Amino acid sequence: MKRTPLYQVHKILNAKFTEFGGWEMPLQYSSIVKEHLAVRATVGLFDLSHMGEFEIRGQGANELVQKLSTNDVGRLTDGRVLYTLFCNEAGGIVDDLLIYRHANNHYMLVVNAANIEKDLKWVETHNDSGAEVKDVSENTALIALQGPKAIDILNPLVLEQDVSEISFFRFAVDEVAGIPTTLSRTGYTGEIGFELYVDANSAEDLWNALYPAVMEAEGQPVGLGARDTLRLEAGLRLYGMDMNDDTNPYEVELGKFVKSKNRKFIGKNALLREKKKGIAKQMIGFQMLDRAVARAGYPVYQSGEHVGCVTSGAPSPSLKYGIGFAVVTSQTISEDDKIDIEIRGRMHPAKIVTAPFI
Repeated sequence: MKRTPLYQVHKILNAKFTEFGGWEMPLQYSSIVKEHLAVRATVGLFDLSHMGEFEIRGQGANELVQKLSTNDVGRLTDGRVLYTLFCNEAGGIVDDLLIYRHANNHYMLVVNAANIEKDLKWVETHNDSGAEVKDVSENTALIALQGPKAIDILNPLVLEQDVSEISFFRFAVDEVAGIPTTLSRTGYTGEIGFELYVDANSAEDLWNALYPAVMEAEGQPVGLGARDTLRLEAGLRLYGMDMNDDTNPYEVELGKFVKSKNRKFIGKNALLREKKKGIAKQMIGFQMLDRAVARAGYPVYQSGEHVGCVTSGAPSPSLKYGIGFAVVTSQTISEDDKIDIEIRGRMHPAKIVTAPFI
């Protein structure tokens, strides 16, 4: 398995490791609940260096990213970030990702760790505009600082930028603890927070600059376990669980990120056909009504009829009951409707709620 530049730091902190997308990553340091609640109350420090980064440059860069993206990259100005999807010709989701616009004809794409090789091949295969495509994932480390105290901790370490002035889905280039850093504010937890992209060789120095302040603020280093429960409470999707190559954006309530007017992109025609025909599936959020926890793959029933399956599910540390997403075929399901989820051969009651859950 691959390891991030911070692997030895995690070992010193006695992290419990897990495999994720081919990477050996910290699952937790203390407990998932403790780390989760620390992010909600104070601050958490994350190693996300397993994520992939591609640099797209040159005269054909605009044309390439527009052709690949369901969202309209033309709306971006320098210093802005866009959430978007790559779709295949059938409208299935190849990946969900972020696009950073550094300058005209200079973009950074941030893709999911398990999809780095697949996405790179996808980008290169469709690069007929002469853009320069470079995978900089191995040379890039990503550390995230998330929680109500993130601004107070980060600001004293930044050379020029007042990080409180970085708006949602914006970024700046500065120095943090003397280290050249791209600071962005996109988040995956529902809290105030920042993503810090640095050269992989500087990852340990940046972590060590942030860690004492995090612990002094009664925060925690946070593993993938709490990252998953945080993103689920925030109502955010996870590729490979809630969507994949056989899922179209409308089926997982991501249709708002498909901008088809006056532009062309891969999968557009298929998505227009699906939308016109009517979407056969829909994603719902649910809340368990007993102490059970529904996990991915568990069957969902309405009035005794099997209507779909859970895609993500977990106990919510903040709410203290089980929550999750499911994709169902019924078009009559609406908020507060009751459903049943089969867990190890027994039916457990749940109700439909609108995400985000907090």
